Amino acid sequence: MGAYLIRRLLINIGVFWVITIAIFALTRATPGDPIAMMIPPELLNSGSADYIAARRAELGLDQPIVVQYLNWAGNALTGDLGYSMVNGRPVTELLAERLGPTIELMGVGLVCSILIAFPLGIIAAVRRNTITDYIATFFSLGVVAFPVFFIALVAIFVFTLQFPILPSSGITDPTDPSLINTLRHLVLPALILGIGNSGRLMRYVRSSLLSELDADYVRTARAKGASPRRAVIHGLRNSLIPVITILASDLSHLVAGAVVIEQIFAWPGMGRLAVTAVQQNDYSVIIGFALVGAVMVLISNLLADVLYTVVDPRVRLQ
Repeated sequence: MGAYLIRRLLINIGVFWVITIAIFALTRATPGDPIAMMIPPELLNSGSADYIAARRAELGLDQPIVVQYLNWAGNALTGDLGYSMVNGRPVTELLAERLGPTIELMGVGLVCSILIAFPLGIIAAVRRNTITDYIATFFSLGVVAFPVFFIALVAIFVFTLQFPILPSSGITDPTDPSLINTLRHLVLPALILGIGNSGRLMRYVRSSLLSELDADYVRTARAKGASPRRAVIHGLRNSLIPVITILASDLSHLVAGAVVIEQIFAWPGMGRLAVTAVQQNDYSVIIGFALVGAVMVLISNLLADVLYTVVDPRVRLQ
């Protein structure tokens, strides 16, 4: 098992290196010049060209892209992701301030998606081709069909405007710093994020469990007198392999969904920081956000590999 995990870790390191090259090249290929947005008002009519040239030389943007990448990579290995071109603050400091709220939102959203998808998927599989199965299928398809921002806007209209139960923006109320108030701000964005990722997961839980319930070993257990509940539990563990794969890939969907949710609900996370950086062509912040997201996805894939060895002993033996 140790050799298996080491091999997977080495593969992830290689993938991460390729990701850094791709992200760096894509940010440099985006239209617009961040330096042009930093020109002082007194230099707009005259002297702007000299200012842009001086700033580009100061930031190293006048060098070939290969040299820029090597300089950036050398600094990144020491934990220095550069400075924001807009406010001059270290990128690591900006990301550290926003990482906590984003992880909080994504973590609760993931728990919500699991709590929604697993019960619905199991019930739909056990009661296949019944009205319960059809309702669960309709729900999952509806969630997949409607974009998360539409669901969020409908939820705000219902639970904030029509029935003012939950707040629609912010992470807390400065006048009420209690835990209950913080949870009230978290419920709506996390629930919407979880609902948006539950449809696909529910379909995989249902289809994977259905294939196991039709397997010979489950039918043999039923023939020997095992109760339906025991048969479902017996087949559920073997159906988790593809579900774990989907859970690992769901993290990338959570990152993308968090960007949208944070914008709609004014959640002070990395998603809002990334959108602002894109609008301002702040290269360093964009690269930092993309690398944090890539690390999250790679870590989730590595955790999925570990869970494979727990769920399926054949992976550990091989």
